[in-house]
Amino acid sequence: TFKTCMAVLSYSMILADTIRALLMTAGVETTRTIALLGVTGTTLLPLCLLKNLSSLAPFSLLGIGGMFYTSVAMAIRYLGGAYKLGKPAVKGSKAAAIPAGKYLADVAANYQPKFGNLGASAALSPNVFILICMLSTAYMAHFNAPKFFIELKDNTIKRYNTVVGTSFGISVLLFALVGSLGFLTFGGASSGLILNNYSGKDVLMSLSRIAVAISIVFSYPLVFVGARDGWLDLLKVPVEKRSDSVLVKTTLAILSGVTIVASQLKELAFIMSLAGATLGNALIYVYPALMFRAAVKGMGEKAGKGLKREVPFAMFSAMLGVVMGCIGAKMAFGLL
Repeated sequence: TFKTCMAVLSYSMILADTIRALLMTAGVETTRTIALLGVTGTTLLPLCLLKNLSSLAPFSLLGIGGMFYTSVAMAIRYLGGAYKLGKPAVKGSKAAAIPAGKYLADVAANYQPKFGNLGASAALSPNVFILICMLSTAYMAHFNAPKFFIELKDNTIKRYNTVVGTSFGISVLLFALVGSLGFLTFGGASSGLILNNYSGKDVLMSLSRIAVAISIVFSYPLVFVGARDGWLDLLKVPVEKRSDSVLVKTTLAILSGVTIVASQLKELAFIMSLAGATLGNALIYVYPALMFRAAVKGMGEKAGKGLKREVPFAMFSAMLGVVMGCIGAKMAFGLL
């Protein structure tokens, strides 16, 4: 439940920045809060109240296409040097001046490219735990796994594995492309939402903002349903008592709370890294190890020597997750 709520919160923060940027590009002055309230009231709320999410499938495909477009657009801007830093000519040197990128002047100072000289040794910095914790949240979809399996046509395990494998493969490709291109373009100045680094006058990236907004809007209900069901489970509301009235009230309560928090928080990297440092690491490293140890213990004498030898390694993995989580959480709060 906590994990899905953090995901929904992240989506709202992305939409707040993206919608505001698009409106500013169109010449409409507004704030993040107003932009977020507008998209929440007119679009997110009706979508979250849908009883059957299968109707969103065509739009989800459109969103995937939009993410591929964004990757291509980022590659074009990186390879074309539209945001590169300029270098003045050095007196007495034959090296000519290097002009700045076409859109660099339109980017806020804190979002302009920033590169150090540490090289590969930077991977040993404590800041790397922020990335590790963010990666812990990148592929979280477990909360909707049962729903996807039930709604899958001809839902055999083989077909389900094919769907999951293909989906995660595409996700890995997109995340790797966007993460790499964003860092290669802006370095240490990369925003938690990389589109914030690009100029509002850059038409190519403005189209990317539209693509991302479409993708997030139509993915939002899928994650929100997981959060809503989680809260109803925590409140011990039986399935048979989850009437339309109860679902509407729960939706309004959760969406209101998320919108209020998203309007106040601006650093997306903080939310992603904190979520990864806490429950993300727990789900990946800690809980599976504890479950494995309990299962082996429950088998008693039936547990083979191989399984018993794996228990210490599993517990080491759990301890590693706790250590990474603590360091990551500390580093995440440093982003505020």
